[in-house]
Amino acid sequence: MKIEIKISKKPIEYKKAISFLENRLSKLKDDKASELVWLLEHPNTYTGGASYKDNEILDKNIKVIKTNRGGKITWHGPGQKVCYFVIDLNKRDKDIRKFILILEKIIIKTLKEYKIRSFSDRKNIGIWVNHKNQIKKIGAIGIKVKSWIAYHGFSININNNLNEYKKIIPCGIKDKKVTNLKQIKNQEYKNFEKKIIKNFIKNLKT
Repeated sequence: MKIEIKISKKPIEYKKAISFLENRLSKLKDDKASELVWLLEHPNTYTGGASYKDNEILDKNIKVIKTNRGGKITWHGPGQKVCYFVIDLNKRDKDIRKFILILEKIIIKTLKEYKIRSFSDRKNIGIWVNHKNQIKKIGAIGIKVKSWIAYHGFSININNNLNEYKKIIPCGIKDKKVTNLKQIKNQEYKNFEKKIIKNFIKNLKT
């Protein structure tokens, strides 16, 4: 099964990215395009998933883009790597939970390559780390499934400005903070996109 790999070096506007994904989904459904894995960054953006509530916006001056992915409110911007995909579950197991487990595994295995231990949480979707005896979020996952084609994706904080999260209740979780890789381990995160893609392809097929 051919999967197109796309890596964007310049920031991509959120709405343009989602429009591209939806267009690809439509073409894939008609067998006119291949599946897709796309690594990018966004400009400073707040997005609200299908279940977010207005009281999760703490700074009323920010603009929140409503989106049809699962999940609540989150931030995207410089220093955060986003992995979007359009993956056909018709050709695999039609099992959304299993697919989310694969996404979690991709992030955990990638971070392990940088000697960072991370884990998933059945109650709170996403990827977490224990940093200085505090459980903090390092990766967010939000997907949508249409005609058994999964799209949207996940994000991993590398060296982003964590103050942006103070304007919202990230993912609707009040009692846990968000962190980034640089805070956990101040090292170079070279070839991050390549490692994500390698683990994506490897784990999607297993």
